[in-house]
Amino acid sequence: MVSGMVGRGVNIRVYTTSPQTKDVPAADYAERVAAVARWSDEAGCHGILVYTDNGIADPWLVAQLIIQSTQALSPLVAVQPVYMAPYAVAKMVATLGYLHGRRVDLNMVAGGFRKDLLSLADDTPHDDRYVRLVEYAQVVRGLLTSNKPFSFEGKYYRVVNARLEPRLDERLLPGFLVSGSSPAGMVAARALGATAVKYPQPPLQEVPDPGAVVAAGIRVGVIARPTDDEAWEVAHDRFPADRLGQLTHAVAMSVTDSEWHRQLSARKDSEQASADPYWLWPFQNYQTFCPYLVGSHDRVAGELRLYLEGGFRTFVLDVPRSPDDLHHANLAFERARTTVAA
Repeated sequence: MVSGMVGRGVNIRVYTTSPQTKDVPAADYAERVAAVARWSDEAGCHGILVYTDNGIADPWLVAQLIIQSTQALSPLVAVQPVYMAPYAVAKMVATLGYLHGRRVDLNMVAGGFRKDLLSLADDTPHDDRYVRLVEYAQVVRGLLTSNKPFSFEGKYYRVVNARLEPRLDERLLPGFLVSGSSPAGMVAARALGATAVKYPQPPLQEVPDPGAVVAAGIRVGVIARPTDDEAWEVAHDRFPADRLGQLTHAVAMSVTDSEWHRQLSARKDSEQASADPYWLWPFQNYQTFCPYLVGSHDRVAGELRLYLEGGFRTFVLDVPRSPDDLHHANLAFERARTTVAA
């Protein structure tokens, strides 16, 4: 994978995504995670996103499995403040770094499924959740970087002379990612110096924000093959129509306060192949949570190039189904990257 490459073209960072327990039988899950992690590692990806919510396995235990199955891949662990104290997160990052000499990145999650939050008695309004998230991440970072007892006083968190052991090698300090799909998310990303990752609109509709002053990324699936026909054949086989999924999607949209859910739901795609590589059909059938780019290597590279020209440098891909997915995505990324001036 072209993640981290320099030289001709721009420098980019690519993550894949780990399978979720709800999608894989228990007897097969550990090996499936290990396999996807190995494919991603061998493809040269920077890391792999590990989801969190009430209905799936603990992401820290999955991250441990990923580290043990790979050589250099960084788990990108989703962190929801409702689930654990910031001290516990800092302790996890430091301990994994101490045991394995490996870096863990943090995907700071302000929201989630509304019913999950309410079941844990969290009815904090949308924008206030981002205020809380900033404090939470500041505590985690302070604990990991401070060489003396760390104190913090905020609206949501208070820490007094806390010490964190074992100490984390500064070379393994985590990168922070935050959702950038809402104004509140962008404010949080700026406050933390984090990468703001969004679920993108088609690239020509993504207008760069010169005042953003944050690193920017997108969450997107890629199905690239040598020809458009081959790519769409894979896409249709992977994401057939699902009436129950469509109904579930409609119900989820009726109760969500997520900005990105609303943005993506405004567009209606069909199952049919299209001259437009940007495809929301899997999202509309509740089969995944991001747009897809589908087409030949050159066609997908053209779309990726437009995102790169818009300033996006971090890409979080969907769960790969085979090493071929990453091989073909790599070809498209390389063609896109080397046609954009550094």
